[in-house]
Amino acid sequence: MSEFTSELKNDRFIKALLRQPVDRTPVWMMRQAGRYLPEYRATRAQAGDFMSLCKNTELACEVTLQPLERFQLDAAILFSDILTIPDAMGLGLYFSEGEGPKFRKPVRTEADIESLQVINTATDLSYVTDAVSMIRRELNGRVPLIGFSGSPWTLATYMIEGQSSRDFARAKTMLYTQPELMHQLLDKLALSVIDYLNAQIRAGAQVVQIFDTWGGALSHAAYQEFSLAYMDKIVRGLITHIDGREVPVILFTKGGGHWLEAIADTGCHCLGLDWTVDIGSARSRVGDRVALQGNMDPALLRADGAIIEKEVASIMQSYGSGTGHIFNLGHGITPDIHPDNVKVFIDAVANFSTRS
Repeated sequence: MSEFTSELKNDRFIKALLRQPVDRTPVWMMRQAGRYLPEYRATRAQAGDFMSLCKNTELACEVTLQPLERFQLDAAILFSDILTIPDAMGLGLYFSEGEGPKFRKPVRTEADIESLQVINTATDLSYVTDAVSMIRRELNGRVPLIGFSGSPWTLATYMIEGQSSRDFARAKTMLYTQPELMHQLLDKLALSVIDYLNAQIRAGAQVVQIFDTWGGALSHAAYQEFSLAYMDKIVRGLITHIDGREVPVILFTKGGGHWLEAIADTGCHCLGLDWTVDIGSARSRVGDRVALQGNMDPALLRADGAIIEKEVASIMQSYGSGTGHIFNLGHGITPDIHPDNVKVFIDAVANFSTRS
């Protein structure tokens, strides 16, 4: 048995992931602990920079819990970054103000990939598992805690490009001209993600999500071979039960609406949907095999309250009645959003929830 309480005071998120009846549709937001909150900005300033915030156990815990003090959220998500794994592999992650993440040592050659070691989370990323354990203790069963990782393909794009990219020219060139080299990199990343997520589960994460942010940039065949196959491998390698409780897995491919049936075939519990997919159509395609999470356009949070409420009601209506819906944005909330608009959104989900 773990050190944590096994009783959840609010378990509707877990129940919805397992397609069990809930009293109302659960809701959380991707990037819910972030720059749109003034209290987050103050804590980040206290830490000095983004990575210092990630690596400070107490402050990472503090910012994870901040949105729960403002909004009626049904889950907390670990405050961290998807690029912790390549950083632990020695690529030298840093953040330039206004420019996003960059690596000092991008991966470009066969020798670069050969030299990469599969991470050992216990020694390489203990600051993450320390944060998970502290957050879980501080939550004390208030809501479930989500752990997460980037997908192998998404991590690979940053590692090869050295930073964010619009066209992924270097990564796609390697994929098409040296596919065996790309597979070597993706395999090391998949093994690292398995170790990382299992360590988070053992440390206290009750749900895990894989963010395949750039899977939608691939062709149909390339997605299946270079992204989905590795997420499938990860799902099969994860701890499925701990402390007598099932550990649900959410897969989120931004731009992944073409592949919902194939993603569901991995054995994951839930598909994350972006705003380009109609949730009712998605439900008709995958049936009751998986729960669905999503999928309001984050840009709608710039609109006035009536428009936000109308969109929440529309998504609810599209999903229909029954189990298996977790309300979320179709991608992470952006820094320019006013917290008052977030409250309108969160409250609207509770008000318009379909009853199971």
